[in-house]
Amino acid sequence: MSRVDRNVSAAEPISAQEARQLFAGWKNLPALVLAVSGGPDSVALLWLAARWRRSLKKGPDLLAVTVDHGLRAAAAHEAREVKRLASALGIAHRTLTWRGTKPKTGVPEAAREARYELLARAARSASAVAIATAHTQDDQAETILMRLTRGSGLTGLAGMAAQSERHGVALLRPLLDVPKARLVATLNRAKIAYANDPTNHDPAYTRSRLRAMMPVLASEGADAHTFARLAMRLSRADAALERMTDGAERYLRLRGGGGEGFDAALFATLTEEIQVRLLRRALAAHVSVHAPELGQIEALLRGMAEAEREGRRFKRSLGGMTVGVEKGRLVVRAAPPRRTR
Repeated sequence: MSRVDRNVSAAEPISAQEARQLFAGWKNLPALVLAVSGGPDSVALLWLAARWRRSLKKGPDLLAVTVDHGLRAAAAHEAREVKRLASALGIAHRTLTWRGTKPKTGVPEAAREARYELLARAARSASAVAIATAHTQDDQAETILMRLTRGSGLTGLAGMAAQSERHGVALLRPLLDVPKARLVATLNRAKIAYANDPTNHDPAYTRSRLRAMMPVLASEGADAHTFARLAMRLSRADAALERMTDGAERYLRLRGGGGEGFDAALFATLTEEIQVRLLRRALAAHVSVHAPELGQIEALLRGMAEAEREGRRFKRSLGGMTVGVEKGRLVVRAAPPRRTR
């Protein structure tokens, strides 16, 4: 995905030429869903994508989708305003509602998961192969800061990827290198109205509290651009380690004599980071819902090392799986069903 020139002023609107660079990878897609909440970032995405699409003789069909989580009374009005703007821009629009009982805790995480699930459903019904979101450089900085406070590993601190996959549909973030201020400037120049979600500044939420800290961090040099640069460098290192893990996995398969799992002695010769990644892969291959956390995998490795030093048999359960050393082999398999009376 093309990147915007960082030498441009942070408050300068996105030009038509820059939009063409940002959306260049979309040209041959059959259809694309635009996630538009009504806030400045997503409304700017809708505005820029509509202008870009009009400049093409042939391009993807665009569908703007607004998800109403049912958490704020104003959300329904904001969805109607997005529909009105989309109609004026010649873009189809749908509003989807998150129904059912809402959780009492972890609302942002549950709402995010519900949003992506609804967006993926809309994409499949529209024969769209991808969803575009309006995550900005500021969002990337906040994400890295949140993950830093939670002790994330290298993969987590690499931040959001410009392209990933969610619910079997490609997830595109074309504005990930664009400061939010430039998107606001784009809308101001075009005289396009947008909504401001009060929950974005509600101190009850972790992201909001960290967002309030950003100006102080920026005064010390840790602005959104610095965090984005950090994410890029960590992403590069993470990709290199994944490539090394690929090689280690092939090495264990070739030298391990075949059979289930890995040769435990060969596994022990690898560096701890590669061991962690191999175990994470082995567990993720069998866990369909939530992959084990980094700390859980690190605890597994410590337990395995202790058992080896003390000459004990090692076997642990994690996330419906068992990890153990059997006849000199490290084996990961589904845990047997629990007995019931």
